Amino acid sequence: MPPVNSYVRPWLTALWLVLPLTCSAAANDPGVAAIDATIDAAIASERMPGDRNEDAWRKPREILNFLEVAPGQTVLDFYSGPGYYSELISRVVGPAGSVLVYNNELYAQAAHHDLMKRLGRNRLPNAKMLRESSNYLRLEPASIDRVLFVMVYHDLYWQPRESPEPMGDAKRVLSILHAALKPGGMVVVVDHAANATPRAELTSVASRLHRIDPKAVREDFDRAGFEFVGESAALQDSGDDRTKSVFNPSIRRRTDQFIYKFRKR
Repeated sequence: MPPVNSYVRPWLTALWLVLPLTCSAAANDPGVAAIDATIDAAIASERMPGDRNEDAWRKPREILNFLEVAPGQTVLDFYSGPGYYSELISRVVGPAGSVLVYNNELYAQAAHHDLMKRLGRNRLPNAKMLRESSNYLRLEPASIDRVLFVMVYHDLYWQPRESPEPMGDAKRVLSILHAALKPGGMVVVVDHAANATPRAELTSVASRLHRIDPKAVREDFDRAGFEFVGESAALQDSGDDRTKSVFNPSIRRRTDQFIYKFRKR
């Protein structure tokens, strides 16, 4: 360590004294501890077969903590697929909260069998299924506390084969979500990172690689009236050069992913 001059030394000494107190205070915060315990209980609960096998690469504890999900909230799981996160959110928000399990037609068809098993027999009584076009999603104004996109935001730019246009219009979708969120409501986006991409090529990259340039995501949210409030490195992977499809066996489930959080302005 290089020499510390007389001006910097007192500041460092103060920092070293304060840090343990700050960390201890956070660790002893009953509110934080209660939320952590609720998330841990949800992860440890009796879930669908196979869910627990995905925990290692999905890191749900980190994602749900970053989302700041809590009992009593209403949370939208956007393009939920078979509902891995929908179930965890359902258990965290509890009977006083609800989870909106949203899929468009394409996602709903692909996930139908597994999702019906997950939601059948009233397993998750606070879960409500939504099935509509992304651009025309009907949500009550100021009714939602949190929105979660997990590895699906790029699909708003993805153009399926034989489709005349991408799956959604990001500008339109974010406008719908902005109106549906309560004041101060937040959105977390987890997605496969692409290298820097000109906006005119976002659809091409999303369609070939199923990735998106993180900068484009921040631009989308800023234009839609959201404030960027933080990011997590929990799913970063420096071994991914971002040039391969996320379904390539050499990189599948080991992609470099960004995790961004935005708040409604």
